Amino acid sequence: MSPIHIAMQLHNKVNKEVLKQKIQEDSRPRTTLSFYAYAHIPNPTLFRDHLYILLDELEILGRIYVSTEGINAQLSVLETNWDKMAAALDSIAFLKGVRLNKAIQDDGKSFYKLKIKIRNKIVADGLNDETFDVTNKGVHLNAARFNELTDEQEQSVVIDMRNHYESEIGHFENAITPDVETFRESLPIVEEMLQEHKDKNIIMYCTGGIRCEKASAYFKHKGFENVFQLEGGIIEYARQAKEQGLENKFRGKNFVFDERLGEKISPETISQCHQCGSPCDNHTNCANDACHILFIQCPECQEKYETTCSEKCKAFNLLSVEERDRLKVTTEFNGTKFGKGRYKAHRKGEEL
Repeated sequence: MSPIHIAMQLHNKVNKEVLKQKIQEDSRPRTTLSFYAYAHIPNPTLFRDHLYILLDELEILGRIYVSTEGINAQLSVLETNWDKMAAALDSIAFLKGVRLNKAIQDDGKSFYKLKIKIRNKIVADGLNDETFDVTNKGVHLNAARFNELTDEQEQSVVIDMRNHYESEIGHFENAITPDVETFRESLPIVEEMLQEHKDKNIIMYCTGGIRCEKASAYFKHKGFENVFQLEGGIIEYARQAKEQGLENKFRGKNFVFDERLGEKISPETISQCHQCGSPCDNHTNCANDACHILFIQCPECQEKYETTCSEKCKAFNLLSVEERDRLKVTTEFNGTKFGKGRYKAHRKGEEL
């Protein structure tokens, strides 16, 4: 088989809805996991093709970003193929023994196809890595040590390195939660917020640890000396806390970037439906594809607005396909500017 023909097979051509139905009907147990690794990959395209062939043979589903600086992956793997997957990853030198973060709340049906994309960076941070030492990272903390340091509230400050729509539904006790939509946006804002805490222990956390790997090195470069990061992020913290019987300092739900959009870490619901204000922590995307904003919606509002974010989007979805295609280029919706959860319809009683 020629290299050109092989390359043409390295993506899925089956209809999205067909794939979703197929995975729902498959009764074989699956597990959702994530991992990342910073490494020098001189030819991301070649590496991407090799990795696709390895994983596709094992019926692995998921989303992976590959760049010259490393890999960031979220996968769904058949439980019967777990050892084969681990062996496949171990066959790649810089992934040998990589920490695999298993999902907390999971039926394994978090993805319906395998996508491996080449990016400039595995996490968009907007930084020039040539200006600082990315390997000079913060001190890694396990769950027990994280609890000990965060108990020292006079000497420590906890900073959430995730976005507002993530921290809105769940975060650690007493954590600073920046009102940002992207990791790139958060870095200068967090730097400013931390100036008054420069002499304290700066304790960072994120979902699985990848954002803190870069952020901790960046803030050390900016003059912060006592920088720490939660190893493995919220996912690994929850696992260790449960296994070791530790106090769980996380409140609410952990946002995840797959079909689930979240997993419960503690029983509390700390957020509200953006439409009626009732307690709710279920994210959804507006069913109006011309909007598609990410927002929190309770079951009652989901039924009332037919899984849209407003009366405007609900009415738009009732139009014919031809009429929607004509109007969507001139009509502005809550998500037109690709915002995530920031729109006026979240005020209870406001006209939607």
